[in-house]
Amino acid sequence: MRIMLTNFSNELADIVVASSPSVVQVRAGGRAASGVIYQANLILTTGRVVGRDEHPEVRTSDGRLVPSEIAGWDPASRLVLLKMSDGGPDKVRPTTPGVEAPALTAGPLPRVGSVALAIGRSLSNNVTASAGIVSIIGGPLRTGHRRQLEQVIRISAPLHDGFAGGAVIGADGQLIGVATAAAIRGLAVVIPAGIAWDSARTMLERGATRRGYLGIAAQPVRVPEKQRSSRAGAEALLVVGVTDASPAADAGLLVGDLLLALDDVALTSLEDLIDLLVGERVGRPVKIRVQRGGADVDVSVTPKER
Repeated sequence: MRIMLTNFSNELADIVVASSPSVVQVRAGGRAASGVIYQANLILTTGRVVGRDEHPEVRTSDGRLVPSEIAGWDPASRLVLLKMSDGGPDKVRPTTPGVEAPALTAGPLPRVGSVALAIGRSLSNNVTASAGIVSIIGGPLRTGHRRQLEQVIRISAPLHDGFAGGAVIGADGQLIGVATAAAIRGLAVVIPAGIAWDSARTMLERGATRRGYLGIAAQPVRVPEKQRSSRAGAEALLVVGVTDASPAADAGLLVGDLLLALDDVALTSLEDLIDLLVGERVGRPVKIRVQRGGADVDVSVTPKER
């Protein structure tokens, strides 16, 4: 029995050693998390650590700190694809099958009860690992208004914040999925490898999407029936803060304004506003329908690029 346990322990340690070069540290805005190498110079990580920082830094397994930029962003999975600067991690092992083994590859969906090894990077960039089993495979999981993941994996391995964006590996050494910072009833949530890889592939094909901002803080509210006009729905966004010298301030938006629609598309949640402030709308005037003092007015705002 002791020999069996020792062999099993050594095999798990060997998987961590073989997989850890493909797991890096991502630093942005004073925060640190992990990331998985998708291809050479491309890192898949969680949007939670990146936040509004358009140029996060990546610390590779050999300690090099490499600048990067956002190459893609997926609002449904909340994964971000980072492209590292030229001349950076040429020697890091990419996750493309057949290239400079050992390399992570996206494995099939595991079975409930399978061993799950979470691998991340600590604040000091040391390898950190946690072990458990696949507890639940379920879904869909709502990740926002009109957004959802078709499938998620929940594992029993305890994960601290540094694991977010890191790799979850099976006993065969293949990638089960990408760890998130979320937990449901005490079980860590993992994005299945197939979904994560499809998301990265789509982001790479589409390229980086320009994202804009208005410079407001807002919250969804229900508009009282007596306050609704012919152009106002039952839900809107209430402006609770306006940043100085921001597009919103320049356009004259005020605390207390109700934002009803942007370019005639109803605003019922913050996700609606974020989804609309992309692409061609960045840098050009957009029309925001505002209810102020009981009257509906149209305000022209020019979003700036985030």
